[in-house]
Amino acid sequence: MSASLSRPRVGVWLIGARGSVATTVVTGCAAVTAGLHPPTGMVTETAAFTGSGLPALADLVFGGHDTLDCPLPKRAETLTAGGVLPPGIATAVAAELAAADREIRPGGPAPGDTRSEADLITAFADDIRDFVRRHDLNRAVVVNVASTEPASQGPDAPLPASTLYALAALRAGCPYVNFTPSEGMHHPVAAREAERSGLPYAGRDGKTGQTLLRAVLGPMFAQRALTVRAWSGTNLLGGGDGAALADPAAAAAKNAGKERVLAETLGTVPEGEVHIDDVPALGDWKTAWDHIAFDGFLGTRMILQTIWQGCDSALAAPLVLDLARLAARAHEAGLTGPLGELGFYFKDPVGGGPASLGEQYAALVGLGDRLRLAGAGETARGTTARGEAAAQGVGHCEAAPRGADHCEAAARDAGHRGAVEEASERGVEEAPDRTVEEASDRAVEEASERAVDPCEAAPGGRP
Repeated sequence: MSASLSRPRVGVWLIGARGSVATTVVTGCAAVTAGLHPPTGMVTETAAFTGSGLPALADLVFGGHDTLDCPLPKRAETLTAGGVLPPGIATAVAAELAAADREIRPGGPAPGDTRSEADLITAFADDIRDFVRRHDLNRAVVVNVASTEPASQGPDAPLPASTLYALAALRAGCPYVNFTPSEGMHHPVAAREAERSGLPYAGRDGKTGQTLLRAVLGPMFAQRALTVRAWSGTNLLGGGDGAALADPAAAAAKNAGKERVLAETLGTVPEGEVHIDDVPALGDWKTAWDHIAFDGFLGTRMILQTIWQGCDSALAAPLVLDLARLAARAHEAGLTGPLGELGFYFKDPVGGGPASLGEQYAALVGLGDRLRLAGAGETARGTTARGEAAAQGVGHCEAAPRGADHCEAAARDAGHRGAVEEASERGVEEAPDRTVEEASDRAVEEASERAVDPCEAAPGGRP
């Protein structure tokens, strides 16, 4: 997306960048930015997030990895023919689709790829860094929207592709969001690296349909003291996810999050299962049916049935844009580790937290308030720093809008990136000899000992 040179821009690096969800994300962002459509479904565009300092949609720049080679404009035409995108939109934003397509790099591991896991991580991270550097981005967020992988086969199995991408995001110093049920940052190897990195991350498995309803209905039954005896469901879907979820192992990973919501909101696991059927003729559309048997007063038996028919990509795309903006702002505000407040968007959220949608929404709004306060603090520190600089005649770095704290943060960031890279060079499972904090502190201390500005010790020099 084009943006004024005076405004900071943020990268959104999509894993599965030529898929239906990613194509809808890029198309939708361009259409909303151009005023062609309202931001329906984007929670971050509601009043609750006014003033939270989120990056503007116009300031998002897209790129990503994929193993497919179908260009985004062509993919958008296919989605238009299937009724996913409205007529004329793909043509109206053709330039933005082409720009994003030029930033997509080959993913992996592809069949016959002989590169080691460490080599793949390095290659993916280099792609992300190059993207950030060429576009002069303030930061980038990596979001996994690829098709669901089968569940991991154990600690001795090769790292799944989703985990390779997650490790690459950490290596590149980027916040990470896993919108899929694939392992990603949940793999023990990536979880250890994430803890060391000090980067914010969120996931997993976007909540767009059947589980969204369960997160509302489960608390309703519990709060009304109605006993749920059985809860069964069926999912009919096509497209890439339908084909991927035809694999029982992949379906099991998907269903685990659905079951978790019921267990936590009802306090027990009722009888019944969820069946996922691949129906290629449905394309990007899905139908979710739930049959709920419950007891009322005096044991009277009753039934509630729900039918959810929706377009998976159109449901997911606004959430992906929300998550990219929130993760970018959290990184800017200095938040680290699992972003539990983003559980509102996921079936299996990291960082714990409630499973009830109402409680999750309250936590999300609380994050918006926290980011708003952080923004006020940044403004106050910047004003103070500029005033002191004018009064004392100090150097450029101290007079920077975010003050000297930003310079020290830059050196610390260089330290934690070095620690992650150092660990990867010795093998992704080996811990570095020193902690991230020690590495970061050393960068600042060394700068001080040389009597230089800490900004000069960080990559890229002064901000």
